[in-house]
Amino acid sequence: MLAAWLIGSALAADPTLEELLTATDDTQRGDSSIAVITMQVKTANYERTIKMQAWSKGKDDSLVKILAPEKDAGVATLKVGENLWNYLPKVDRTMKVPAGMMSGSWMGSHFSNDDLVHQSRFSRDYECAFTKRPSDADSGGNYTVACTPHPDAPVVWGQVVLVISPDKIPVKVDYFDEKKTLVRTMDYSDVKDVSGHKTPMTMMLTPHDKPGEFTKMTFESLQYGASLPDSMFTLESLK
Repeated sequence: MLAAWLIGSALAADPTLEELLTATDDTQRGDSSIAVITMQVKTANYERTIKMQAWSKGKDDSLVKILAPEKDAGVATLKVGENLWNYLPKVDRTMKVPAGMMSGSWMGSHFSNDDLVHQSRFSRDYECAFTKRPSDADSGGNYTVACTPHPDAPVVWGQVVLVISPDKIPVKVDYFDEKKTLVRTMDYSDVKDVSGHKTPMTMMLTPHDKPGEFTKMTFESLQYGASLPDSMFTLESLK
């Protein structure tokens, strides 16, 4: 889920392709975490900032609760496996997100409900190859890896291009459709050491068909290795 998309570790130099892919995959998944995150959304019609607390356990369980603004406080999203529920405190109602709404926007951002649920892995679902290495003049000192999905992979992208630093931290991810048109870009920045893990504390998602729009997520606090009970990731915990 969304909270897990920003958790990662980076070790060693001169990594192999498999190590880079695994590290990039795991940047978006932690064993467990507790975080406070600010999400800034800018569209052609509005701008909004949301503060939220997020808990994650493994790749299957995540819970996000809105803290601010006041009108949205208490709204929550629970992910268990491939199932997603939203809780609306104003009407005291829990709603499971149906398949037909998975492509819809999450909390008015450029992330979709589908982004929160599906957990593909570059190292498993894509055929990947280096296109640039740090020694190349135009590499920016990073690795560039082009990834094409396997024919039976459960992914929506026609190609994904990763830019990864030598210490295995993602710098940028470009997502292309089946016609190889660039659809969106995820930029990672503000890398900090969190309990021995080098972690990008900010990521920005930019849709290329909507000039000037973006969703920016920034960690205000982040704790790894939190002890979280299974009961936290239940429908009762949404309220």
